[in-house]
Amino acid sequence: MNCKVYSKDGKELRTMELDDAVFGLPVNEDLIWYAINNELANRRQGNACTKGRGEVNGSNAKPYKQKGTGRARRGDKKSPVLVGGGTIFGPKPRDYSYSMPKKAKRQALKTILSLKAQSDTLKIIEDFSIASGKTKDLAKLLDNFDPGLRTVLILKDDDPMIKRAASNIPWLSYLSYNRLQAHDLFYGRQVLMLETAAKNLSDFYAVKETGE
Repeated sequence: MNCKVYSKDGKELRTMELDDAVFGLPVNEDLIWYAINNELANRRQGNACTKGRGEVNGSNAKPYKQKGTGRARRGDKKSPVLVGGGTIFGPKPRDYSYSMPKKAKRQALKTILSLKAQSDTLKIIEDFSIASGKTKDLAKLLDNFDPGLRTVLILKDDDPMIKRAASNIPWLSYLSYNRLQAHDLFYGRQVLMLETAAKNLSDFYAVKETGE
């Protein structure tokens, strides 16, 4: 698959051949759904907590006698049917995370990359860096590529200056080529990928697959 390479000013420079094993796969919607839900589940804190009738404060005494009042039988004031009583089957802290097969995870990421490439929402940009680490310098560069859209920037390495500059732009998220996130990648309205990152992705997935 051929893809255009743009300069930092948003002008076309040349075309680049992308690996079909990463960017030319058929879209597998089920696998994408599985990968995104796995990431969302692993992000959950799971700290919701309610008190049962044995945990709320209150007397254990009956509010009135069992017989002779004409009213229904009543236990203590901590009963779940009374105001201020415990909660029936309420949530408790738990771990929502679960593991996903590594091969399935990688296949889902490659499927999303293929989807972005086939829908023309993937743009390859020549390598750049933000020496100052200032947000305004990166924002000025991004003005050449549909600013304001939910954008994902895929880096060739852990560039601390680009990350520092990107952290203050609300509609921009950044990912290293070897640590992609299915959720961020899929929901990005446009994906901007550095040229070296595009080359590294093919080698990265090739090494992973031959290593197993």
